[in-house]
Amino acid sequence: MIAFEVADMTCGHCAGRITRAVQAVDPAAQVRVDLKRARVEVDPVAADAQALGAAMREAGYTPVPVPAA
Repeated sequence: MIAFEVADMTCGHCAGRITRAVQAVDPAAQVRVDLKRARVEVDPVAADAQALGAAMREAGYTPVPVPAA
């Protein structure tokens, strides 16, 4: 599991955009979004943390990798 803090993710629309961005680079990835904690957790199949972070940045967000809980 790869986790990111995404402080500028504030609503369900943001969560959907981030999920779509992640799945654009890794269609089989499992994505969990916790809006209250501004956290995105990804169980990737084909992408690494760098590619996932880049996809979120390209979607307009600022992900910061965090240690998995």
